[in-house]
Amino acid sequence: MTRYKLTLEYDGTDLLGWQRQLDGPSVQEYLEKAVLGFSGQNVEMTAAGRTDAGVHALGQVAHFDLETKLDEYRLQQAFSAHLRQLEAPVAVLQVETAAPDFHARFSAKGRGYIYRILNRIAPPVLNKDRVWWVPYNLDIKAMQEAAGYLLGHHDFTSFRAAACQAKSPLKTLDRLDICRQGEEIIFTVEARSFLHHQVRNMVGTLKMVGNGSIKPNEIKNILEQKDRSAAGPTAPASGLYLSKVIY
Repeated sequence: MTRYKLTLEYDGTDLLGWQRQLDGPSVQEYLEKAVLGFSGQNVEMTAAGRTDAGVHALGQVAHFDLETKLDEYRLQQAFSAHLRQLEAPVAVLQVETAAPDFHARFSAKGRGYIYRILNRIAPPVLNKDRVWWVPYNLDIKAMQEAAGYLLGHHDFTSFRAAACQAKSPLKTLDRLDICRQGEEIIFTVEARSFLHHQVRNMVGTLKMVGNGSIKPNEIKNILEQKDRSAAGPTAPASGLYLSKVIY
């Protein structure tokens, strides 16, 4: 049995997320169908993170086991050919032979996300379903100030989805940078792991800071309340990208 590590890119717009679902397509389903198509083997794909419906990936990582050892380049070619046949919005960027104990999720030392806000009057056309369109001006300096209160080790209950299955709300946020690039506001977020919807809930709350609904220093109080209703709305999935996994 040989274990392989995949680095993946996908457009989550029409997907129900990473995990296989009964009522629609998923990244896991497309990849497992591709392997069955070129090898005749039923495999189970395991990802570094189970992205939600509508969330994209620039550097998702997954692993799976094959009974036979195959050349990495030919394996990537096989994935590309079968994913095209399936019309899957998924690409295998890299195939690597991994150690038998490598685990895409549990071996990871960190994860990085980016979130894109299109901050202009005109709606997105080329980037439709790939950004959160906010047509009024946002105060990026206020958002950057507010982001500072979220860095470090905190109880992130106020930014945790009700359906989150994590054992503890305590997380350490290593990076939360906010910058303007042309018409876009880009959030770069890194931590060892995240709670369900944590990034989108933080972005939704920081957007409220940007439009003046709340002051930057109110973020501290929101954290201390440990109450999801104290924070802002969940930002749309369309603007979120799993950018990298660190091992």
